Amino acid sequence: MARIRLDHIRHAYTPELAKAGNYALREVDHVFEDGGAYALLGPSGCGKTTLLNIISGLLTPSEGSIRFGEEDVTRLSPERRNIAQVFQFPVIYDTMTVAQNLAFPLKNRKVPAQEIETRVADMLRRIGLEAKANRKAQGLTADEKQKISLGRGLIRSDVNAILFDEPLTVIDPHMKWQLRSELKELHSQFRMTMVYVTHDQTEALTFADKVVVMYDGQVVQIGTPEELFERPRHTFVGYFIGSPGMNILPCTLEEGAAVVSGARVPFGHDGSPKNAARTELGIRPEFVSLVPRGQGIPVSIARVEDVGPERIVRAELNGQKIVSVVPEGMPIPAESDIAFAPGALNLYADSWLVEGRTRA
Repeated sequence: MARIRLDHIRHAYTPELAKAGNYALREVDHVFEDGGAYALLGPSGCGKTTLLNIISGLLTPSEGSIRFGEEDVTRLSPERRNIAQVFQFPVIYDTMTVAQNLAFPLKNRKVPAQEIETRVADMLRRIGLEAKANRKAQGLTADEKQKISLGRGLIRSDVNAILFDEPLTVIDPHMKWQLRSELKELHSQFRMTMVYVTHDQTEALTFADKVVVMYDGQVVQIGTPEELFERPRHTFVGYFIGSPGMNILPCTLEEGAAVVSGARVPFGHDGSPKNAARTELGIRPEFVSLVPRGQGIPVSIARVEDVGPERIVRAELNGQKIVSVVPEGMPIPAESDIAFAPGALNLYADSWLVEGRTRA
């Protein structure tokens, strides 16, 4: 396994784009610790796959360097980096059987035959293809082929890192849960360094110890699932993590209060944003409560969505949309006020969290 050091990495796909300052990947300066499980999470086009390909050696960064442990691997090929990579679409040998596909990387490294047999049998069980071990891969379904690809990436124990580029895209929903559980179990057992690219927050939050949230070519926050939910450092993180995402409310600040669409929200904060073009309050829908008229901020209820154990209430405050999550069965009067849990309010200046202490 390896500790992966990204030292001031930037990348543009042509020299002309670099000269114009048009980088697909803005500066990334971070360490993936040896044995950690990381997810690169963000929307399409945010730079996730570019960063993964730089780690693997499929791309050489325009600027910066990358180290595996103490070794500078910036210009080494993927083969010399000793990594395993699983791609979005399966890359397997159709003329080989399932078992032969799994055994192939071990045979290339001259692993003893008995050990190959043991590892292949274990991996066949983990990916649920024991009954098809001797079937040619050519006639298998797309999700079965991807399971082989996953198994082949996981079967080696000597790799510096295992890199996954949206590997469950073609897998059916039930199998996704099973394979994610297997990945977590394998990581816990062998402490392999794993980096997993996805745009699906559920995949990222259930797989990774640390999630790297990317937006517009840059890393906007790295944290545990709890940190991303409770304390988003950027409004995009608040919006992207959670279902529904965080309420982001344009505001102005007055002494002891924030003003949102003409309504005063009691809010003391000892951080003072300077020269900010835009200030916003962020609060999770789970911390927006409905209270009787006259006890909070008056809103109009636009609609209520029943999602099983809870309901999503979509309201408006003078044209500003606000979402609240309330327990199933809670009465929702036609005329309601909303109240914000004071400790759950975050202040943002030009999309970035203003560090400081909130005073109730």
